[in-house]
Amino acid sequence: MQRWNGWGDASIDYPLPETARLYLQEALGSGPTLHDAKLGETLVQMQTSTWAKPVSGISTDAESRLRCSYGQSLPDWLQRRFGQCQYATDAVATPESETELRELIRIGRQRNARVIPFGGGTSVAGHFAPADDSRPSLTIDLRKLCRLLEFRADDRLALVEAGCSGPLLEAQLARHGYTLGHFPQSFEYSTVGGWIATRSSGQQSHLYGRIEQLFAGGAAITAEHDIECQPFPASSAGPDLKHLLLGSEGRLGVIHQAWLRVRPKPESEKFLALFFPDWQQAITGARLLAQSDLPFSMLRLSNSLETDINLRMAGHTRAIYYLRKFLRWRLGSNQPCLMLLGLTGEAKQVRNMLAQAMAILKPLSVQNTGETIGQAWRKNRFRNVYLRNTLWSLGYAIDTVETALPWSQVTPAMQAIEQVAREQFAAEQERVLAYSHLSHVYASGCSVYSTFVFRLSEDYQHNLARWRKLKTAVTDTIQAHGGTLSHQHGVGKDHLPWLGKELGEGGSQLLRHLIKAGDPDGLFANGNLI
Repeated sequence: MQRWNGWGDASIDYPLPETARLYLQEALGSGPTLHDAKLGETLVQMQTSTWAKPVSGISTDAESRLRCSYGQSLPDWLQRRFGQCQYATDAVATPESETELRELIRIGRQRNARVIPFGGGTSVAGHFAPADDSRPSLTIDLRKLCRLLEFRADDRLALVEAGCSGPLLEAQLARHGYTLGHFPQSFEYSTVGGWIATRSSGQQSHLYGRIEQLFAGGAAITAEHDIECQPFPASSAGPDLKHLLLGSEGRLGVIHQAWLRVRPKPESEKFLALFFPDWQQAITGARLLAQSDLPFSMLRLSNSLETDINLRMAGHTRAIYYLRKFLRWRLGSNQPCLMLLGLTGEAKQVRNMLAQAMAILKPLSVQNTGETIGQAWRKNRFRNVYLRNTLWSLGYAIDTVETALPWSQVTPAMQAIEQVAREQFAAEQERVLAYSHLSHVYASGCSVYSTFVFRLSEDYQHNLARWRKLKTAVTDTIQAHGGTLSHQHGVGKDHLPWLGKELGEGGSQLLRHLIKAGDPDGLFANGNLI
């Protein structure tokens, strides 16, 4: 059973090593003992559904409504953990066919409801909360639309229903010996439709591509018309309608099918741990690899604080002690930066890529420590997020921001983001662990993903106000350095106040006109994008 107020399967825990717990106490102070609201008391506080007259296949059950009204952003966590969930969708439906989906949308239009598409509920940008107004809301949970409908080996294309989760998709493709290769950290629960609607990026996007490269075509039901995009290899027949669906965040309609570009499962895959003595040499190495045209699958570079924290979180105290001692000897540094390099393909190709990568990095002080750390990361790549549950139980919260910038702006932006976060907490006589990594690289720049770990307050409103100040400060800083609001998580409601600045007045007006033309009555108007 999926947790109603946290991340993931309720039967899975991710314990924190004692050394890591002591480190957090020393760095941040002891976290408070929090009272988590129980599910029953939270359900009682919810407003009564305004959905009038029962309809077969549409539920107004309070727990179903609660589970489909919140995602994984920190405000979502705060609301559920503190039992502040008064506003929830009015009704939930789970179609099992396109015919049922169309009927639900028809009922939503007939009832003058707001229709909200829902997939895995993994959004960290506040996509799902219904608008607080007099119109009823109908959330359509697409997770039973999860079949592989067609597979074309010669064309390397697969037609899949949009409610298919990452593990289910990969399992169905594996029967044919293929993979999509799209592995976001939310892989366990996020869905194909959600990836498309938020322009998702998987951890190995350097080889497999972001979702816009993998999304070959598909179909969506809008308020006025259907949109059907054929999976052409390429086309110059006017604007590409796929880009109406990519990043649409449920605002234009419900994506229900997707043609995806797949490839055979790789013969060999290695994840290597490379250490650099300092950030300057590390980011230089990352840029040189990104601009080399080597087809590696992943490059993830942690700054020195994140490297230190990751080693502390790993446990294995004796092994980490000797690793640190070895790195001090080889690199002459107490603040190394860790790069995880993913190499994927045929066995010979992987060997050749490794040799070429090390030749590129040879002028820099780099130490290849082999696959042990990389394989440990791979094993836990979708489990690390469970630490959010563990840290909350100790009185700490985690929040993140992510952006993408040109190489020339990466270091000053990263440093400014971390510094402004520290300043926000210092103003309250609190401390924060602010650290960053680069997780997706391109010839012209890369993504910067910053994490903040801090003590919670025992007061819901205080925590929420603190989050708003932090979000405002770091997002303003991102835009001041020329970064995008989001590289991979979408806009949602959390980033919406800054979207106009990124799009410009002309772009904002064009987006409004486009949405108004496609959805004149606001059937899908749930506060996303505009």
